Amino acid sequence: MGLTDYLGKKRRMMIVKEVEFGVYLGNKDDKVLLPKKQVPKDVEVGDPVEVFLYKDSSDRLIATTQEPKITLDELAVLKVADTGRIGAFLDWGLEKDLLLPFKEQTAKVKKGDEVLVALYVDKSGRLCATMKVYEKLRTDSPYKKDDHVEGIIYETSDNFGVFVAVDDCYSALIPKREAFGRLRVGDRVSARVLKVREDGKLDLSVREKAFLQMDADAAMIMKRMEEYGGKLPFNDKADPEVIKQEFGLSKNAFKRAVGRLLKEGHIKISEKNIEMKKK
Repeated sequence: MGLTDYLGKKRRMMIVKEVEFGVYLGNKDDKVLLPKKQVPKDVEVGDPVEVFLYKDSSDRLIATTQEPKITLDELAVLKVADTGRIGAFLDWGLEKDLLLPFKEQTAKVKKGDEVLVALYVDKSGRLCATMKVYEKLRTDSPYKKDDHVEGIIYETSDNFGVFVAVDDCYSALIPKREAFGRLRVGDRVSARVLKVREDGKLDLSVREKAFLQMDADAAMIMKRMEEYGGKLPFNDKADPEVIKQEFGLSKNAFKRAVGRLLKEGHIKISEKNIEMKKK
C-alpha cells in the first residue's frame, strides 16, 4: 500500500528525514512532509508520530498532527465556514477547510449552518464531504417503541418525509404523515419512536401520543389567539393547509385541541372565527 491509500486516515508513521521546513515520515521510497510548525517537540529520526494525511491547497499529500473532526467514511456534524462558486466549505479542525460540493448537498446551505456529513475521496483523489449519508447510517440502535430520541435532519423528501440521523448515526425517518411543522435540513429534533422496522431503521414522530399532545396543542392555539387579539381569523372547518401553515398541525390534531378548549369553556366558535371567552 502506498501513502495515498491512507488519505483521510490517521496513521502512526516513522520520521525518516529532518529538513529545514519540517520532517519527512514514511520510508525512503514513499514519504510525506509534516510541516515544521506541526512537528512535536523533542522528536528525531526514527521516532513514531501519529498524523492525519490529507492534501494541501496545491493538492500535494501532506501530514498534520492537528486533530480532524472527521476521518474517511466517518460521520460528523460540521459547521459551514463559507460558501463559494463550487460549493460550501466546512470547518473540520484543519487549516484548509473541507469542500462540500453543490452536487453532494441535500439542501442549500449557508455560512453558520451545521450539517451532518461523511468524508469521501472524489474522482480526482481529493477529500470532500457529502450530505448524502443514508447508506452510511447504522441500523443497530438501542431504541424501542415510545422511546424519546434526538437527532439531526439530513434530507427531506416530498414522497417519504424527513430523514433523521438519531444520535447523528442511526437511520430514522419521520414519515410524511407525521412531518408537521417547519422541519429543515440541519435542524435538531426531539422525537418519539413510532416503531422499529424489521431492517432496524426507526420511524419517528415529532409529536407526543394524542392524549399528551392535545394539552400542548391547546396551549399553542390559545397563545396564537392572544397574538391575534383574542380570535383566530378562521374556525375549525378551515382548510388543512391553512391549519398546517399557521400551527404546523394536522386538521385532526387541530380539531382535537379546539374540542378540548371548547369543552373546558375557554373558547367559542362562530361561522368565521374561533374566539377566546372573556374571563
